[in-house]
Amino acid sequence: MGIEIERKFLPHGDGWRGLGQPTLMRQGYLVADPVRTVRVRIEGERAVITIKSKTTGASRGEWEYEIPVPDAAELLDRLCEQPLVEKVRHRIAHAGHTWEVDEFQGENAGLVVAEIELGSEDEAFEKPDWIGREVTGDPRYYNSSLIRLPYSKWKDPA
Repeated sequence: MGIEIERKFLPHGDGWRGLGQPTLMRQGYLVADPVRTVRVRIEGERAVITIKSKTTGASRGEWEYEIPVPDAAELLDRLCEQPLVEKVRHRIAHAGHTWEVDEFQGENAGLVVAEIELGSEDEAFEKPDWIGREVTGDPRYYNSSLIRLPYSKWKDPA
């Protein structure tokens, strides 16, 4: 079992734009509840199915397996909850870490979230100057929550 330790932030300004390589992602959920998620994702020319356990603090169990892209496309279209989460991910290297900035599209257009994966919950890291408020513990920002309540329907957007 892998452990994912991830912290989420809202970027401020556009200092992140133009950094890193953008990759289009489509993802959907076969299961999305507070105890477990089963996600299907197509990222560029690669597809994976990912199983995640309940989040405790900033950590959760994670298992990920590559699957054929045509199978992933069929799962996304036929079995995953709708709407799908569509986003452009920008991977940006900064001070020994990689930040993943997700620029959401579709029903979540206007939402931008920056994430960093760490080796431990107390690992020190340097924030780029374009990183703003932390939203790690706010479930509205979980991708699995965005299928039930897309950003376009938030009464109090970020």
